[in-house]
Amino acid sequence: MLSTLGLGLWFLEHDQNITLARIVTDKYRVPDFPSPYLHIVMKKLLLITVSVLCSLPLFPWGFYAHRQINYYAVFMLPPDMLVLYKPNIQFLSDHAVDPDKRRYAVAAEGARHYIDIDHYGNYPFDSLPRLWTKAVDKYGKDTLQAYGIVPWHIQTMLGRLTAAFKEKDQVKILKLSADIGHYIADSHVPLHVCSNHNGQLTNQQGIHAFWESRIPELLAATSWDFLLGKATYIDNPLAFTWKRVLESAAASDSVLHTESSLTAQFSSDRKYSFEQRNGQFLRQYSTAFCHAYDQQLNNMIERRMQQSIVAVASFWYTAWVNAGQPDLKQLLNKDFSEEDRREFDELNKAWLKGQAPGKNCD
Repeated sequence: MLSTLGLGLWFLEHDQNITLARIVTDKYRVPDFPSPYLHIVMKKLLLITVSVLCSLPLFPWGFYAHRQINYYAVFMLPPDMLVLYKPNIQFLSDHAVDPDKRRYAVAAEGARHYIDIDHYGNYPFDSLPRLWTKAVDKYGKDTLQAYGIVPWHIQTMLGRLTAAFKEKDQVKILKLSADIGHYIADSHVPLHVCSNHNGQLTNQQGIHAFWESRIPELLAATSWDFLLGKATYIDNPLAFTWKRVLESAAASDSVLHTESSLTAQFSSDRKYSFEQRNGQFLRQYSTAFCHAYDQQLNNMIERRMQQSIVAVASFWYTAWVNAGQPDLKQLLNKDFSEEDRREFDELNKAWLKGQAPGKNCD
């Protein structure tokens, strides 16, 4: 007979599915129950705890990393741009995640975040024209949309940002700067350039958020360097983008293989741990597994995040230069309208509902 619920959560793992075996806490004492009643009480506690764990939201590079990328990109800008970007650094950081939220409101949004480039053959995927018009002529828009358009959408966003600078429209500049930073950063993530985007084809489900969320959240603030010099002008933005996309594609095998190899070395209770977040217990990849993975990848994630920061700052700078380097102290439309605020609010509402059509890269 049990008269005390001892402290802790004991879990059994099988095929990465969690089964609660026993729930105990020292905080409360309960009277002795005849064994049939004890079974009922423990079963109810089990169901309640499983419900709590399964209802935890999975947050989507993740929100933390996208915000950091836009934030640190600001410090790479020249003084003539800092007069606008530095006072608005919090907006640029906070709204770096708007495109991820937009996936829950706009059906066409998802394809802008990735490209399943392995659909088009083998590296370096020469069968896929780099120019959008030629790619459309060869494969058609429907096929391109189905397998992702991130390298081309970055060029679209660059054109829009350049136009906003020419119009001296402050609100547009800030919104488009935040957005383009997201797409550029996504193109640096190997699993955004791979059809096995979440390990679903190799029984590695969850590896996407592990690579782009868990490890940056664990290591970036204390171990990684994001002070990276000055933004530079990009002569050929399309070629620059494709170079980064191909780098990501080349790294995708290492991302997947290294996780699989380490999993064979870690028992389940060492690979995962349970951490408290916002008063709830959440299963995470353990700190030991994260460090081992990061070391095995030779700091790949830090390097790709650094390259993202440099690229975002350089695209911002390139758009400004291409617009004729307008004086950013003399801008129009400086205040967000009620329509802008409603747009941000609707994005948040759609995201919180959590119904994103199409492929979810997070």
